[in-house]
Amino acid sequence: MSDSAILQIQKLGFPWETADPFLFCVHHDDAYPKGNGRFGPDASLAGRNIGQDFGRKDGWSMYHGQQVPGFPSHPHRGFETVTIVRKGLTDHSDSLGAAARFGGGDVQWLTAGKGIVHSEMFPLLATDKANPLELFQIWLNLPARSKMCEPHFTMLWAEDIPHRFFESSDGAVTEVAVIAGRLEGAHTKADPAAVDVAEPLAPPPDSWASQADADVAIWTLRMEPGARWTLPPAANAAARRKLYFFQGHSVSVAGETITQHAAIELRAASAVELANSGSDVVEFLMLQGRPIGEPVAQYGPFVMNTEAELKQAFDDYRRTEFGGWPWPDSAPVHGPENVRFARHANGRVETLSDAGDGRAVMRNLVPADVAEAGGDEVASSAVLTENNARGMQ
Repeated sequence: MSDSAILQIQKLGFPWETADPFLFCVHHDDAYPKGNGRFGPDASLAGRNIGQDFGRKDGWSMYHGQQVPGFPSHPHRGFETVTIVRKGLTDHSDSLGAAARFGGGDVQWLTAGKGIVHSEMFPLLATDKANPLELFQIWLNLPARSKMCEPHFTMLWAEDIPHRFFESSDGAVTEVAVIAGRLEGAHTKADPAAVDVAEPLAPPPDSWASQADADVAIWTLRMEPGARWTLPPAANAAARRKLYFFQGHSVSVAGETITQHAAIELRAASAVELANSGSDVVEFLMLQGRPIGEPVAQYGPFVMNTEAELKQAFDDYRRTEFGGWPWPDSAPVHGPENVRFARHANGRVETLSDAGDGRAVMRNLVPADVAEAGGDEVASSAVLTENNARGMQ
């Protein structure tokens, strides 16, 4: 492959292999059953390693959740999490007092910086039907100068994320969701010379992605059967680019047929033709960025540059708990309403309708326990609090 646009092909594992500036990427795709009315699955949890359930028994996992699937409160320092929720809902709570419920293509971008504690729970709201969940969580490193920046919570709502649709000669469509990184490309078959530019929403201010020469891009691609599209070259030839083929049976990348799900490392400076010659839809996640090129010292939820900084992170967390946890339980869930919202640390509230037809600041639609929070403690869902007290499993 010395002259090929393809540098390496690896079979997808768990988690997915990443390259600097990315640290981690995982794809959760859970076929949760109907809910039990308490935000958990209406199914027996027997045979699961509750608290450490990653086995995908019956097609889903509880992860670290005891009663509700998800990841109860845990700390981070020195990097960012980018969470793309394609199906289902995620409830976020953090040590800044911020909270959110998001899904259906929404993206949460969280800069941990000098330290934050957060939880990510997956409430199963539907009690009369299945509750499928699909999301990506991506860890993006921070350079040394930004590792101790102030934490920052950002929501990129699905309605605002640019999507571009590229037609092949036979009308088959490639859809690109531009989460980060500017995209230029021909827009329609009627005028293939026309250049359409998709400008992404702004990343957090201290992110590596906020540096123009870092050339960070996070795109998802969906190709209909018969679709062909040329992935444009990166703006910075020094960037590293990985294309994750995770849905569909086969695809052609730079003329090479790939028939198993794979992480495909590409030459960033090359334009790469993608073709779906199969009978089903194929999908990709693309991660790209110029390497930070600094030493990485990582242990669990902390990512620093040196072992001494890593030790300091643990010492600081033991001493300060990064500001403490203002919620009365470790796994808050934000009520039964199917409403997407974000309550920021400064009190600003955003609420979106489930239908995605607009946004308004409407505190009455935010769960009362979140909207009315004040003082040193934020109440979580009364139902979950009651369940915890009763020890329900």
